[in-house]
Amino acid sequence: MRNSDQLKDKTPLIGSAQIRLLQRLCDACAVSGDEGEVRKIILDQVTPHSDEVKIDALGNVLAIRNGRSGTSVAKGEKDRLRVMLAAHMDEVGFMITNNDGDGIFRFDVVGGIDERQLPGKPVWVGKDHIPGVIGTKPIHLTTSDERKRNISLDNLRIDIGPASTSEVKIGDRATFATSFSRLGSSLRGKALDDRLGVATLIELIKHAPTNIDMLAAFTVQEEVGLRGARVAAYGLDPDIAIAVDSTPALDLPNWDEEDGVPLENVRYNTRLDAGPAIYVADAATLSDPRLIRHLVNVAEANKIPYQIRQPGGGGTDAGAIHRSRAGIPSVSISVPGRYAHTAAGIARLADWKHTLNLLYLALNDISPTILSQER
Repeated sequence: MRNSDQLKDKTPLIGSAQIRLLQRLCDACAVSGDEGEVRKIILDQVTPHSDEVKIDALGNVLAIRNGRSGTSVAKGEKDRLRVMLAAHMDEVGFMITNNDGDGIFRFDVVGGIDERQLPGKPVWVGKDHIPGVIGTKPIHLTTSDERKRNISLDNLRIDIGPASTSEVKIGDRATFATSFSRLGSSLRGKALDDRLGVATLIELIKHAPTNIDMLAAFTVQEEVGLRGARVAAYGLDPDIAIAVDSTPALDLPNWDEEDGVPLENVRYNTRLDAGPAIYVADAATLSDPRLIRHLVNVAEANKIPYQIRQPGGGGTDAGAIHRSRAGIPSVSISVPGRYAHTAAGIARLADWKHTLNLLYLALNDISPTILSQER
């Protein structure tokens, strides 16, 4: 196994340019099914560094960078692996469903969003990022019975004001109006899930290892059922796959007590500042044990901090990829982040850096022999 010293001159770094790119990606509006704004940024970034770039029928961006010979090796000829890396372009958000007049619009959620945290949130609507706010009845005008019930979408509206009414139409998407910012060692943004993965794949394409054929899939509609990944995996037909995502870090203190003693948080899922999260199992995938071992071995050999994501719910594009065609050995690796699917997520810059470093070194050290190992 090669160590990082042998690759240090080529290892991609995360500096001010990469953070500015992440800011552009996070501030773009790309709710599931309307990923064009992010797709445009990706195409601009990866096209000069790829042997082939195409947009498939669902809107996935598929960027291929071949290994040493410059031409792809046919599947079955194991000179080098065809490795698919997937990161989803889309984010959770809203869809305009009805015009109530005077700049007031009904809407539905797209993806998993807790409706209780929506009132009062500023939003951007449509491709022109028209500013608005999610409104509901003020607390001091509600009845006691209303305050006992959870707020429903039927009682919420997006208000953009009457002057902009003609600029919004049924089917337009809306998203939280939270601008990206750097908070010391932290990163804050509305769509770190999964623009962190997108930014990581862009850097890997720019610094692609020569021992593999890299098949980068920037996928659509992950938040509504892993739809883009299913199509991308079928079209790319890789030997193995790695989903690169952001996973919830449920690492806040536990406020519950037992006999006056605070209970330990043992269901933290992942933690900030503990490095990239390697998946063993989630609700959609049992990760390939050979790929898990490879990531762990590379991390330990190169002293890269990592954590094993607690098995449980949630999922990534790997849930669709591993069931494509005759089956594709798959694993997921994620940057941990707090407050997923809310108006603002938080992640650590160091965790992102370690994730990119681990992926780069693991890809450089992978060979077709991994598929002949015992599972």
